[in-house]
Amino acid sequence: MANILVVEDEPAIAESVAYVLGKAGHTTSVAGSLKEARAHLGAPLELIVLDLMLPDGSGFDLIVDLEHERQRGLAVIVLSSRDAEADRV
Repeated sequence: MANILVVEDEPAIAESVAYVLGKAGHTTSVAGSLKEARAHLGAPLELIVLDLMLPDGSGFDLIVDLEHERQRGLAVIVLSSRDAEADRV
């Protein structure tokens, strides 16, 4: 199964997502900030479930980091309460 990083600053949401993914057989790690997420980027990951509103910046900043590091084959699913049309696109 996949190695998945859940980047979410709300512990209840992070734990719920990680629990469901774990029950499905995936290996999950949780990061509550951009700093913590960046510390996981050296690990083999197939997917990042990413909140956009984090205490130390925007999840979009992490996406830019991933482009600069040329991580190939890494998928990102955005999980956010932001609901503006621009955010959904």
